Amino acid sequence: MIVNLSSSPPPSSLTSLINSRSPISYFPKKSKSYFSKSLPSSSFSIQDSFAPPHLSFDDKNQFLRGKRRNLRAWAFSGFDFGVFETAQPVLEAAGILTAIIIVHESGHFLAAYLQGIHVSKFAIGFGPILAKFNSKNVEYSIRAFPLGGFVGFPDNDPDSDIPVDDENLLKNRPIFDRILVVSAGVIANIVFAYLIIFVQVLSVGLPVQEAFPGVLVPEVRAFSAASRDGLLSGDVILAVDGIQLPETGPNSVSEIVNVIKKNAKRNVLLKIARGEQKFEIRVTPDENSDGSGRIGVQLSPNIKLSKIRPNNLAEALNYSGRVFFNLSFNVLDSLKQTFFNFSQSAGKVSGPVAIIAVGAEVAKSNIDGLYQFAALLNLNLAVINLLPLPALDGGTLALILIEAARGGRKLPLELEQRIMSSGIALVLGLGLFLIIRDTLNLDFIKDML
Repeated sequence: MIVNLSSSPPPSSLTSLINSRSPISYFPKKSKSYFSKSLPSSSFSIQDSFAPPHLSFDDKNQFLRGKRRNLRAWAFSGFDFGVFETAQPVLEAAGILTAIIIVHESGHFLAAYLQGIHVSKFAIGFGPILAKFNSKNVEYSIRAFPLGGFVGFPDNDPDSDIPVDDENLLKNRPIFDRILVVSAGVIANIVFAYLIIFVQVLSVGLPVQEAFPGVLVPEVRAFSAASRDGLLSGDVILAVDGIQLPETGPNSVSEIVNVIKKNAKRNVLLKIARGEQKFEIRVTPDENSDGSGRIGVQLSPNIKLSKIRPNNLAEALNYSGRVFFNLSFNVLDSLKQTFFNFSQSAGKVSGPVAIIAVGAEVAKSNIDGLYQFAALLNLNLAVINLLPLPALDGGTLALILIEAARGGRKLPLELEQRIMSSGIALVLGLGLFLIIRDTLNLDFIKDML
């Protein structure tokens, strides 16, 4: 599993759901999970190295809305050991990843099985077998390296007793049948992502935020300029120096901060709403060592968090569809940003250890975030897997399309195997590197070193 923990806030076009309310459970744009194909020497297989490329955690709070536990601050450079203090959230995060892998591989498996295509293996993980059983000529196994999974076909297995010209071998099936088998994993994850969102809407409701004018002051520090000049916790700043603040958004907070910084030891006029009262007060910012001003308050958008529930099935489908398409847009946009800014985002690529660390923190904080965490990983997996790269579903599809363009003439088998095997080696190597690196970045591991 390879993930890119990068940052990117949801686009403003996604902030409208119902009237003035907007969903708050969107994930940042860059996240993806993908699987890659591998070619064991004994058989052809569709393998997927799981890699959600970039969960954009620009604001991790998008996952962690609601009641929280006391967690130490999490950062990519050093994961919080608190994430691993209890087993339940870790198991929940690992369970989500496992479910995503199983759904993806089941898509490949069912697309082949329902068409009567011979299947020989269904594996979760790569490498040495930890546990296995056989049923109806299919070997089901769990393997040592949790980097994805694969569905194996006996097409080139020298030990198989199936004739090489059997029409139900995958390689002998028409191009459309093979395209269906290869793309079924992506389709399964897209459907699964929608179902997760649909279940969330029906069971716990859709988190929304309703915006109000001004900026909220959640906290005023004792003996600060704000406290001295009369600001109280819970006040709402409606205007600064005569400039009316818009309804919520990052610009409202930054606008106040910029005015305060530029006016050290000079009066700043604030229009305040306190309960039903509205009045003006003058605050004189203290001066920092760098000459900028400060008044000693915490500021946040003036929003009210709530949940909406559908009144009927049509509304549930409508809400789910909107969230699904918004998340899909974020995933596609984040992927584009990753390619265009690869030098900046490459360092944020992480493996399964990092995914579980983030997923466990989400699990400890809020069920809404966990639903969308799972949906986002599914969508990431689907998008990345369609890239025309060796070891991905898209790479296999590209070879099939090349065959179609050549009038049904396949590339030499040795060449195909070299292309796919090189991709698998690269993905597995990268995956193992990331597992080691992310493990070494865990705080409790750092403390032992």
